[in-house]
Amino acid sequence: MDTVRVSKTTTISLPPKAYKEMDRMARAKGMTRSELLRSALRHYQREEQGWESLISYGQQKAAKIGIRTEQDVERLIDESRG
Repeated sequence: MDTVRVSKTTTISLPPKAYKEMDRMARAKGMTRSELLRSALRHYQREEQGWESLISYGQQKAAKIGIRTEQDVERLIDESRG
């Protein structure tokens, strides 16, 4: 019977200091290095999605009020200061 592998493996290079820190963090959290790195990747993905969402929201709001350039932003700031 063939077994199907449900995960892929990869190799990464880390400076010795980063490797020691990864080991320290994994031990402190009771995780393997792989679990720690998977968790870090999920966190990174959530952060990236959050920033992409925020940027999209800002672009939509800017378009609604006619902001197209940095000069538009500066002009609106100057106008609001009177």
